[in-house]
Amino acid sequence: MDNFLGGDSAAEPGAGPDDPIKDVDTAGFMTEVIEASQSVPIIVDFWAPWCGPCKQLGPTIEKLVKETGGKVRLVKVNIDENQQLAQQLRVQSIPTVYAFFGGRPLDAFQGALPESEVKAFIDRVIEQTAGKGAAAEADGASPAAQLIAEGKAALAKGDDGTALALFTKVLESDDKNVEAVAGLARCYISAGENEAARNLVDGVPEEQADNPEIVAVKSALELAAESGDAGAVGELAAKVEADPGDLQARFDLAMALFGAGDREGALDGLLEVVRRNADWNDGAARKQILKMLEAWGADDPLTIDGRERLSTVLFS
Repeated sequence: MDNFLGGDSAAEPGAGPDDPIKDVDTAGFMTEVIEASQSVPIIVDFWAPWCGPCKQLGPTIEKLVKETGGKVRLVKVNIDENQQLAQQLRVQSIPTVYAFFGGRPLDAFQGALPESEVKAFIDRVIEQTAGKGAAAEADGASPAAQLIAEGKAALAKGDDGTALALFTKVLESDDKNVEAVAGLARCYISAGENEAARNLVDGVPEEQADNPEIVAVKSALELAAESGDAGAVGELAAKVEADPGDLQARFDLAMALFGAGDREGALDGLLEVVRRNADWNDGAARKQILKMLEAWGADDPLTIDGRERLSTVLFS
């Protein structure tokens, strides 16, 4: 990436310093993406005037970025006018969208995705970077926030009882605390009480239903149901061994492994499906990986590893 960080830095004219959407060329990339992403995530849309899917994606991503109220910014790069930059970022087809934070790529996708998937992408970027930028507030955490942080740490260690007590304590004083509701629902899922978890998140007010924590719990519930229908691990492993090219068997085995608690095995299996054929079954393996990463949460080490490995498979 160092090759394009030099030169004069200048954004395209017509965009003010606080404009959330800017057209940027190679010379302005250092200022408008690398430096700017130290404090706020920057989404970079590589496009071209002749690209039909770009014309579909452009208005969607611009609308969604504006709706974040400044939590992310959008930079648009015309690859016809900035071919060297596109080559250095290994842009092989358009539209290609990167999310930058802290001066480095954080996540990416290709193609004109539906609005719901683009929104999910932006929400993930916001969730992953919340409170981590140079402009983050330095105020100390509230007592409720401290209890929630302790509850999440307890869940991560497998101490479900402590986590349940901590989330319950928060809800006793604030029964609408979405993070506590999501944490309590995760405790129920861990205990196998999926119906109780579902009832809990279904009770969240509509205006908070798209909160990343609630969306993650819903993804976890969907995965729990899907993995329960996948089949027996042993039988599916035998099918894959007999026919390595059977992608449905590989997919089902990955889901069965997920249901058995083998997260790494499930991720490995789905990544292998993507590696063999990323478009198989309308991209089912890629979508399932994203759902798993969403369910695990942005700070989970396996989520971080999974995103890096998925990007490597898709863009190598």
